[in-house]
Amino acid sequence: MKSKITFVLLLNAVVLFAQQGAPSTYYNGFNWNQSATALKSALSTKITSTHTNILNYQEAENALKVVDLDPDDTSNSNVLLLYGFSASICPSSAGNDNDHRRRNKNSDGGGSTCEWNREHTYAKSLGTPNLGTAGAGADAHHLRASDVQRNGQRGSMKFSSGSGLSGNQGATWYPGDEWKGDVARMMMYMYLRYGNQCLPKNVASGTVNSSDTNMIDLLLQWNAEDPVSQYEDNRNTYLGNTANTYGQGNRNPFIDNPYLATLIWGGQVAQNRWPSVYLATPTFDLAANLTVFPNPTNNHRISISTEIQLDEIQLITINGQIMQQIKKPAVINNNYAVENIPQGFYFLRITAENQTIVKKVIVN
Repeated sequence: MKSKITFVLLLNAVVLFAQQGAPSTYYNGFNWNQSATALKSALSTKITSTHTNILNYQEAENALKVVDLDPDDTSNSNVLLLYGFSASICPSSAGNDNDHRRRNKNSDGGGSTCEWNREHTYAKSLGTPNLGTAGAGADAHHLRASDVQRNGQRGSMKFSSGSGLSGNQGATWYPGDEWKGDVARMMMYMYLRYGNQCLPKNVASGTVNSSDTNMIDLLLQWNAEDPVSQYEDNRNTYLGNTANTYGQGNRNPFIDNPYLATLIWGGQVAQNRWPSVYLATPTFDLAANLTVFPNPTNNHRISISTEIQLDEIQLITINGQIMQQIKKPAVINNNYAVENIPQGFYFLRITAENQTIVKKVIVN
């Protein structure tokens, strides 16, 4: 959770070097020396103004036959299927046909067996208004090839935390360890490109970001945990070039550099793919990014919620006596905790990143 970010910017001499996922021809002249809010706004303007080729729904499907090709398939005959994980070839005598990871690119359609169709990673019905099949609903940056049945199984469920393979998490959907970073970066793109129509909080569940109540911290976590793949780079480069048949002209900045999300929203620090272009160091305001709860407490236990790794927690009586001193406290269920506190009034002295704050707590 982030409130403030300080930018330490080291620009390369004259132009941005063409690097993996960050061609100088697209970002040339872009001002990186901006606050988090201004950077978000500037990137939004960039990807909107350069989106000059608006695909229709059929063109978007045709685009997937190109941009979703499996980089490891030298025949260029198979597309990767979002949410898929089985390496077997469809039809298969073992397992379910809908768990396959790749399928022939020409097997697109509405059939229920061994076919794929367009998955709106930002589910159409979750848009405000509904994304439909034009504009945001036909933006190839968030459309992916997906098994027909698996696409239907996800339906319009919100994304939520999980682990391992993709699947239902009750009334929500986990995209799978392989795909969660892809999903996060697509949701960030849709937010910047379409604004209020595609708010992250309407498509993902979890803790709301402290600096932007429309963002969900889970997406920042996925962006950091699942690095960009060659597959993402390939589709981003193709769609960014209007010389290509289905090129839209704009790119997904969070594929180019996942660290841009850290600069804008904070959260778990993602990979910086442009180390020779600039360095940016997030500096967190401990007081603005820490919550003590419940306070007062009735169960002799206080929890501390923060994205920052704490160095020390002290529980101090109103007379100045240190009752508990916890160095390098462990995170349990996503929170820090001080337990077995007798009834009374106390001060919590919390230290992290060379900052110290004191909170008054009451134990009934």
